[in-house]
Amino acid sequence: MFGIALSIFGAALAVALSGIGSSIGVGLTGQVSSGVMSEDPKSFGKLLLLNVLPATQGVYGAIVAFLVMLKIGFLGGESVSLTNIQGLQIFLACLPIALAGLFSAVHQGKVCASGIRMVSKQPQEVGKALVIGVLVEFYAILGLLVSILFLFNMQL
Repeated sequence: MFGIALSIFGAALAVALSGIGSSIGVGLTGQVSSGVMSEDPKSFGKLLLLNVLPATQGVYGAIVAFLVMLKIGFLGGESVSLTNIQGLQIFLACLPIALAGLFSAVHQGKVCASGIRMVSKQPQEVGKALVIGVLVEFYAILGLLVSILFLFNMQL
């Protein structure tokens, strides 16, 4: 029974930490965008992607949680009985996206907020701002990939 609890806790942590990071990142970009749009309402379209970019980490955490729930039979299907070690393995498999999602989303929000400031002064540079923001995304994708690889390669 403790194995199932550990696996559910890992799934919850993947969603919670990556979601917290995303909400902080999107909050940072939203604050800066609101200021820019108060002076230039037509800039909304150019700023939208920079605002949304830090939200992806929360989605990645939700994907991992969904995969865990499928793996343990929590969403219907055949329930599995997990040993404590198996539950710990699933919990640990959730940590890469939980931690990478938390930290990369916050830092991506900061990078994208700086990009929004740049675009407010040089609107033609939106592409450069997006590329710089996407560079931070790479580490969240690595966390997602590692979590998925751990989950798919573990035997229950």
